[in-house]
Amino acid sequence: MKINDIIVCEITGSQPYGVFVACGEYVGLIHISEISDQYVQSIDDIVKVGDRVEVSILEIDEEQKRLKLSYKKANPIHPRIQKMVKITIGFQSL
Repeated sequence: MKINDIIVCEITGSQPYGVFVACGEYVGLIHISEISDQYVQSIDDIVKVGDRVEVSILEIDEEQKRLKLSYKKANPIHPRIQKMVKITIGFQSL
């Protein structure tokens, strides 16, 4: 296993700031900023505990067997499709 490798991990937990995964003997974190380039309101809308996802390795801590991972780097959105997605910034009035 080395940096920039794409591996498959299983989601083991979810927090508002990211998701935790198990990858063999390693545990990892996919920070919310590494889920998508678009705004992510809730991680639970994208992945669930038990899902298997492809991720790219950003950092490896061999001592503590921890990984820093990126979902968006392993699953890029084609730029043409990204332009078609409506992005809303700010608040909508009630």
